[in-house]
Amino acid sequence: MKNDMKKRIHSAHLVLVLLMALWCGTCFETKESQRQMEQTEASQSGSGAGNAAEVKRKLMYEAMHTPLGKYPKTVTYTLGKIAGANNSNLPVGNTYENNAYTRYLKEVLNIQNEDVFELQDGNTYEEAVNVAIEDRDIPDVLVVKGRDNLLRLIEAGLIEDLTETYEECTTDTIKEMYDSYGDSLLQSAIVDGKLYAFPNTAIDDGTPLLWLRQDWIEKLGLKEPETAKEALEVIRAFVEQDVAGDGQTIGLACSTDVIAGADQTYGVDAIFMYSGAVPCYWILDENGNVVYGSVTGETKEALSKLHDLYEKGILDQRFLLRKTENIDELLKTGCCGAIYGRWWAPNNPLSAVYSVDTNAKWKPYLLDEEKVKETQKTPVFESYDQWMYVVVRKGYEHPEIVAKYVSAMFDQSRYANDASARELNDYFSINVDPTARPLNINVDYEDALYRTTEHIQAALDKTLDVSELSGLEKSYYDTCKSFLNGQLTTANGWAAYASRIEAVGELQKAGIRSAETLPLENVNAEIPQELQELEKEAFLQIISGEKPVDYFDTFVVEWYANGGKELTEQVQNAYESGKD
Repeated sequence: MKNDMKKRIHSAHLVLVLLMALWCGTCFETKESQRQMEQTEASQSGSGAGNAAEVKRKLMYEAMHTPLGKYPKTVTYTLGKIAGANNSNLPVGNTYENNAYTRYLKEVLNIQNEDVFELQDGNTYEEAVNVAIEDRDIPDVLVVKGRDNLLRLIEAGLIEDLTETYEECTTDTIKEMYDSYGDSLLQSAIVDGKLYAFPNTAIDDGTPLLWLRQDWIEKLGLKEPETAKEALEVIRAFVEQDVAGDGQTIGLACSTDVIAGADQTYGVDAIFMYSGAVPCYWILDENGNVVYGSVTGETKEALSKLHDLYEKGILDQRFLLRKTENIDELLKTGCCGAIYGRWWAPNNPLSAVYSVDTNAKWKPYLLDEEKVKETQKTPVFESYDQWMYVVVRKGYEHPEIVAKYVSAMFDQSRYANDASARELNDYFSINVDPTARPLNINVDYEDALYRTTEHIQAALDKTLDVSELSGLEKSYYDTCKSFLNGQLTTANGWAAYASRIEAVGELQKAGIRSAETLPLENVNAEIPQELQELEKEAFLQIISGEKPVDYFDTFVVEWYANGGKELTEQVQNAYESGKD
């Protein structure tokens, strides 16, 4: 990898596509740029080569100091690429260096990524990043996970100060997006008053929903559930009446991780929320003290409920043996009719079920919403341990490229109704994973999910003119409308409607928002591997009945004795110092 990075190829295709960059994105710019190009070509054909060079110099300067100015010649950048599973569901023939995203960036900014490595998020990618940092040989642009790695790069003097380029080369809309999260998000990338990275933003994803096979409910003549208790009885009926047949029906799916968080599926997070528990996060208790959410009495109560569900056969009896791909297969073969998942569950994994059986009608349910709202009042700490940051190699001649990328990708393409962004925006409606983007981050408003869905629904209801939709919203609108009209019967069409309209609609009606977050800086709050394993083993043993529920108290004692006490004190001190 190191040798590959040393062989960076900075190809410069002398394409004289000269755009006026100061007001890029408007019709005026396009016409003005065309005029300048014609002038330059004319000058080159005669004795004005010097004037042409001056025009190119000015255009390059403007490109380097404005958000959307197009470079007069292609600017390449080497990249450490976070890849996705299944090639990020890219259309056949597309690659991470040639797809709708890269083509759009080439068209709008004239930039092109050259990937040094393409590895899936997790140990392999992080190992490659570690090697690059240790060798002091990082790509021009790199996404790093965790503020600790960001600090390593800063201390090693390996990355550029992006303070000025943030001010000059991000649009006002991008600045508003970052501002919607308060001060702490950008502050996490600032050291000694200098901004060294562009952080990923985590839009409010709401809360887990219970997805049930509505066709099974209808087949058994059951009443649709209105409470969590009623829903669990529906799942019991699925199993006892063996809807799948041949004794193949399983209960509520559950992975051995138990807690799925915001980016995984098959967890039972909602069961914890119904008990007021917030496991796997540092929280403030009712007395204002820092505590790790997995060792609270509320978590014990939730584990007791899960054990009860396991004993009654409502929770999958073989969940300890299931891997994610096994559960995927059970869904596709029609053996499971109940999972917890976020609003995006139709995109993954349920679209795969729909592809196999269009009669499988999955419906989202938000249950016991008052309990959920009460739990979400619990202040949760954001430590940035898993946060993603985009950095630029020290010495790279175009450090502004990241700011321009963010402005083009997350403002221009979404909100400017840019015709050249149509292919890019269509990716959302055909279920291409966001990891297809060159940089695996997202920048958007904290409440983007809700405002976008509100606009799409209003357009479907004809209370908002379609012309007022952003490019992204228009793409979803077209797909949802076609699905509702019966013109689009694909899994992607169903997934777009079920996720954006049905699922997010449930969250909107209930006024659900994520828990309040508090910044946690200047402390390594990550739970050590030994304590993570202790927690996971205790949870699984209690749920399955291998250990009694009261074993939880023993687990808590062991957790504190094996480093948890000191860690809690460190986090408490960091919180106290941060308040000063």
